Amino acid sequence: MPRIALIHAVSVAMAPVHEAFRQSWPDAECIDILDTSLSRDRERDGCLTEAMTARFLLLAKYAEDNGADGILFTCSAFGEAIDKAAAAARVPVLKPNEAMFEAALAAGKRLGMLATFQPSIAGMEEEFRAMAVAAKSAATLDSFSVAGAMKALQEGDGAEHDERLAIAAPRFADYDAVLLAHFSTSRAAAAVRAAVRCPVLTAPGAAVLKLRGMIA
Repeated sequence: MPRIALIHAVSVAMAPVHEAFRQSWPDAECIDILDTSLSRDRERDGCLTEAMTARFLLLAKYAEDNGADGILFTCSAFGEAIDKAAAAARVPVLKPNEAMFEAALAAGKRLGMLATFQPSIAGMEEEFRAMAVAAKSAATLDSFSVAGAMKALQEGDGAEHDERLAIAAPRFADYDAVLLAHFSTSRAAAAVRAAVRCPVLTAPGAAVLKLRGMIA
């Protein structure tokens, strides 16, 4: 039974990734490492600092020291810090949106992304562009931050969160695919699919399948 460390910066990312493991990799033993100060500090600082990157290295080492066979970060606003943690790790490390972006590149060239945490968008767009260049793809990504959705979810109003994303989704109705940026936004997939006809891609399921393949 492989042990997978799930490293979270927000508690609302936990349920979606556990559901993805239940559906796609039930034999994995998932352990949660949660530090909610990461998201607060990232929003406060406006950028990734050296101190914050050092914390990611420590979190990854803690996971390894506790027997993790693989590490999945579920926080989408820390791409460069995760890259450095992955470079130092002795086990496979997966960024939260890597697998979803691969699926998006296969879905078409005009892609839209709905996000609920504004500080994450620039880094995610940069990550996507780098993957597109590596894949020799001309795909483009347009993003939209859905105001109030994350606050509603953190306050326990999942229905309000989902409705806000569904209302925002039709701006991408004529795109090749709509991406739900964060693990937490995957809970709105059904509502968004009801609002658009194009494919709607989520991060947790794709990430679990990719990590399972990396470890296998």
